[in-house]
Amino acid sequence: MGEKRLVYMDHSATTYTRKEVLDAMIPYHAENFGNPSSIYSIARASKNAIDIARAQVAKALGADPEEIYFTSCGSESDNWAIKGIAFANRKKGNHIITTKIEHHAVLHTCEYLENQGFAVTYLPVDKYGLVDPAELEKAITDKTILITIMYANNEIGTIEPIAELGAIARRHKVYFHTDAVQVIGNVPVDVRAQNIDLLSLSAHKFYGPKGVGALYIRKGVKIDNLIHGGGQERRRRAGTENIAGIVGLGRAIEFATADIEGHNRRIRAMRDRLLKGIVEKIPHAYLNGHPEKRLPGNINISFEFIEGESMLLWLDDEGICASTGSACTSGSLEPSHVLLATGLPVEISHGSLRLTLGNVNTEADVDFVLDVLPKVVSRLRDMSPLYQKSGKEGGCNVQ
Repeated sequence: MGEKRLVYMDHSATTYTRKEVLDAMIPYHAENFGNPSSIYSIARASKNAIDIARAQVAKALGADPEEIYFTSCGSESDNWAIKGIAFANRKKGNHIITTKIEHHAVLHTCEYLENQGFAVTYLPVDKYGLVDPAELEKAITDKTILITIMYANNEIGTIEPIAELGAIARRHKVYFHTDAVQVIGNVPVDVRAQNIDLLSLSAHKFYGPKGVGALYIRKGVKIDNLIHGGGQERRRRAGTENIAGIVGLGRAIEFATADIEGHNRRIRAMRDRLLKGIVEKIPHAYLNGHPEKRLPGNINISFEFIEGESMLLWLDDEGICASTGSACTSGSLEPSHVLLATGLPVEISHGSLRLTLGNVNTEADVDFVLDVLPKVVSRLRDMSPLYQKSGKEGGCNVQ
């Protein structure tokens, strides 16, 4: 019996770490292990490595190195940006604006702040997951101190009009933060041109190591510290630096942003062929997210009459790694808050599948998924009483 094929199509969840990135990190686990806060030579080597990584991140974002602060992950960066702005600017106002489709690192932070006396407006989105800039402007009051809107959605892949939203915030003299965890290496970022005051990112989303992220904070932004202690990160973020992780983040962001157009061309071609095949082979399917303004590797599609978790388990049995918009795997009977916010009915939201392609994928992977997925959906529908009662046959309802 041959070895089971493995097809990884969950790159929005995490990516592998590139060999070149690992090679750059290894010396900082071994011979260059010095604490950068010390003054001897191996410590200076560590400090120099951090400075190089800071410059690499700054270049990728169009920022200055002094505006880059290393963290443990994207969630920490989100928490720091939102709580830091809220508490530092409380005398000016207590109003924050976000959207209904943010990552939980943002939504739960905003909910926490509501319990601390802050008011939060959760903007709606259209059926594609897009924020209406006019709705944002209408929501701003003289008490608004922060707008936090994700650059691209992690579930449905929709890319927001960040430059336009940032310009509105700038006009009203309100700080603008964006969770850009999903876009590094997929979309060119320029924090100056896009009017971004704070930006969160995480290395493991662009072929870097887990456990390290960064927060861009524009010079002049008034923000409190999230973590207190020593004087690391120019006294803004205490804790001994994860030197190897920081080195890895710096190298990974260099690779990820070196040829975004070429990367997108290859990934988008595979994605489009996969989507076309799914649409042709599986009836009663609904594409979620914007058909064009979306991340190059993202497909989020809902299938009527089946449940997402069952689909994932059957796909995993065939060697296909994917994810679902249903929250059943977390012990909740509620479907994705993102899909519900786009107006998708609950019963259809439960049958969603997210396939996110990346560097490891090949045309053979696409062929394999197009062979396996229709069979899985068909088997699950054969067991579904709802499908039997519906009397539906053939026809595809892709939005």
